[in-house]
Amino acid sequence: MEHYSGSLDTVHVLFLIFALALALAFEFVNGFHDTANAVATVIYTNSLRPWVAVVWSGLWNLIGVLFSSGAVAFGIISLLPVELVTNVGSAAGFAMMFSLLISAIIWNLGTWYFGLPASSSHTLIGSIMGVGLMNSLMHSGGILSGINLPQVEKVGLSLLVSPVVGFACTAILFLLLKALVRKPELYSQPEPGKAPPLWIRGILCLTCTGVSFAHGSNDGQKGMGLLMLILVGIVPGIYALDMSTSPASIGQLTSMSQSAAAIMVTHTNGVPMEKAAATEVLGDYTMTSGTFSDRVFTALSEKNEEIGSTLANHQSLSELPEDQRGGLRTAIYLTSETIGKLNKDHKLSDSEAGSLLKYKTALDKTTKYIPVWVKFAVAIALGLGTMIGWKRIVVTVGEKIGKSHLTYAQGASAEMVAMITIGLADRYGLPVSTTHVLSSGVAGAMAANKSGLQMNTLRNLLLAWVLTLPVCVFLGAMFFAGGLLLVARIFGLH
Repeated sequence: MEHYSGSLDTVHVLFLIFALALALAFEFVNGFHDTANAVATVIYTNSLRPWVAVVWSGLWNLIGVLFSSGAVAFGIISLLPVELVTNVGSAAGFAMMFSLLISAIIWNLGTWYFGLPASSSHTLIGSIMGVGLMNSLMHSGGILSGINLPQVEKVGLSLLVSPVVGFACTAILFLLLKALVRKPELYSQPEPGKAPPLWIRGILCLTCTGVSFAHGSNDGQKGMGLLMLILVGIVPGIYALDMSTSPASIGQLTSMSQSAAAIMVTHTNGVPMEKAAATEVLGDYTMTSGTFSDRVFTALSEKNEEIGSTLANHQSLSELPEDQRGGLRTAIYLTSETIGKLNKDHKLSDSEAGSLLKYKTALDKTTKYIPVWVKFAVAIALGLGTMIGWKRIVVTVGEKIGKSHLTYAQGASAEMVAMITIGLADRYGLPVSTTHVLSSGVAGAMAANKSGLQMNTLRNLLLAWVLTLPVCVFLGAMFFAGGLLLVARIFGLH
């Protein structure tokens, strides 16, 4: 594996700048799409002026990003092929980052241009799948070996279910509201240019705020995860590990490593394994198609020994030489992923699983972190994207889904369901689509009110949603193959 630390040459500085710019451009375009959904209802009910709405939404996106857990960010990273994640500073790693970002941006811009609120989550995940497929084909592996299928299934289910939940729950909430709150002004078409009563305005602004916060805490994490991959790949000496890890935590890790070694040694034959071989064995096992063998525990024991010996006699991760930090991160990543898979494959007893999973959690804390400046950069990109590109998507959501104008109750119902759905998804680390939840919610409210639906718009929306994954898989695969050739042959990286 090739890591870059210390001073960077011109080529790697350019790669760093270009890669960071692409990741932030993805979040900027994400603001065109997903965050614009959050302001559609308050704009079309005259609750807020457009410029106030987009600035307010951008602010709450920022707050949402800053308070996000990071679970979604690392859930997205887990979709990527293990060998590319652990070698992100190589030619293949650079090609991976550029291809998935460029293909996602192209599709997002295309659907935005036609006013179709497609899912940025679907777009990114499709691009990741394309990279994984092409990577496995280029290495003569099984066609699905480069994809983390369990994680893809988990994410895919959340993305498929969320629009159904949005449609059904919004329809039910709207009907309940209509039965329990008998205020005619809630269900009548807003008068042009006239703000709603203060209490209605407050509800709509509250739901807009909630969706914006939830969107920032969920969708904003995708960009955060990508930015961290870039930084770890190019400047691992600074970002491979969380340098703020306390001396007490390092001492605890060292102790837990020793306890883990006692468990692992009972599954080995006592024959040592070289570091390079251990890396290869664990890399193969943690792939989707990886199968268990007795060598896995021997390799795991070797990597665990590497972690323990590297951390021994150190009070701070910053005391480690820069050229050791990337290697330690790889050892931690492979150890953590292997423990997780061994548990899923039922290769551990209950007592062993309890001890090793606690060790895995402690290990993850040293690598799965997001610096505050990364959160601010992503939040600003999201907010600026919303302020510049909101109008096309807002017009579709506000005017082109239903045959009648969006009412106060319909807007509030859709926003409330979106806020709760996205908030729960963030809690459980699932990347759902704000676009799908809110657009389907507006359709559900229109259907429940028998307002009529514009079938041409819905047909175009469904077509865009259905095509997003296969098109982005194709784009991701093609850009990865071309990018690998470009990076390796023109820039001389391997």
